[in-house]
Amino acid sequence: MSRAQRLLDLIQILRSRRLAVTGTQLASELGISLRTLYRDIASLQQQGAPIESEPGLGYVLRPGFMLPPLMFSEEEIEALVLGSRWVAQRTDDKLGAAAKNALVKIASVLPDELRHILDASTLMVGPCKNLSGHDEMSRQIRQAIRAERKLEIHYVDLKDVLTVRTIWPFAMGYFDQVLVLIGWCEMRSSYRHFRTDRIVSLCVSGQRYPQRRQVLLKAWREIENIPPQ
Repeated sequence: MSRAQRLLDLIQILRSRRLAVTGTQLASELGISLRTLYRDIASLQQQGAPIESEPGLGYVLRPGFMLPPLMFSEEEIEALVLGSRWVAQRTDDKLGAAAKNALVKIASVLPDELRHILDASTLMVGPCKNLSGHDEMSRQIRQAIRAERKLEIHYVDLKDVLTVRTIWPFAMGYFDQVLVLIGWCEMRSSYRHFRTDRIVSLCVSGQRYPQRRQVLLKAWREIENIPPQ
């Protein structure tokens, strides 16, 4: 591993931790000696990285430090390309266009020796069911999630029973064959999953639901035993 890559990895490790990390832990994760770690931290500090040492606890990277956008490994570039291709094929037109635009922005700041990896990536996304008919519904749901607004939906369940529900939407699941709305259902007083192809109609309410979506998401993950992504 080059020293430049090692310094980048060190920054990424510190950025991913909310609490201080000991020098021993950092050195172990990077596969280097403590002496080398101390030199690397000093070098990053000289370049302006706000790495602080907390006595008895370790090192912490203070918020606000930005890496140059061109600092991607080959695997990271391939992951970005594959992810954008998946989004472009399996989400609505607006989200797909956003994924393509993000790649264009990344390409504009990559050095030549890395840009060719982005342009010539051989990682492909397989065919899937065409979900384009749900574009407008998907956009409305995403808008409601961002604004933390209630949704009123007319929903047909697996027994073909039509019900009217008021939902607190906080997440969407994208699968190859279907989109799933995840929210708190006022009628059932519990978390529920709704296939968007079974939603007959929906209306975004002007009323904000009483909890933050991050709180709802955390509680749902704990109930479903789903680790944070």
